[in-house]
Amino acid sequence: MMNFLSFSGTVMMIEDFSIGQENEAGCYKMFTVDNGYGNIVNFVVEPTTYFVDHAIINTGDRVTGFYDANAPAPMIYPPQYRALIMSKDSPYYRVKVDYFNRRLESRDGTLKLNISPQTQIVLQNGQPFTGEVGGRNLIVVYGATTRSIPAQAAPSQIIVLCL
Repeated sequence: MMNFLSFSGTVMMIEDFSIGQENEAGCYKMFTVDNGYGNIVNFVVEPTTYFVDHAIINTGDRVTGFYDANAPAPMIYPPQYRALIMSKDSPYYRVKVDYFNRRLESRDGTLKLNISPQTQIVLQNGQPFTGEVGGRNLIVVYGATTRSIPAQAAPSQIIVLCL
């Protein structure tokens, strides 16, 4: 089971990244992200990395990268993680990536989903998802939340991760 963690900050550098395979030039990128407090993370961005809203990321953009905390990572500084999901920060919405149980509560207990008829529920490829949303890893795009514990939100979009 994946354990999603995130790191947010400003993209300081984007460069090609080599994994040592033929015909890979330009397919893999390294995003260097600085959170403004002296912490830096390098995200390896692969062709399979999902970008929320298919956003194009440039140097200077504020982003959040999501990665699997259980995946192996090299013991180097700055830390280097394989980006599974990247989100460009927006004043109009927030993004949460986590496992949501059958009650639609996130694993960390900070968000409960109230799905409305306006909530778009899709797969990573953009096709409609028709199964049960609970008990899955989800990318949730939402706006305002309640001040309760856990916070509750009616998401505008849910992307189901069939990992």
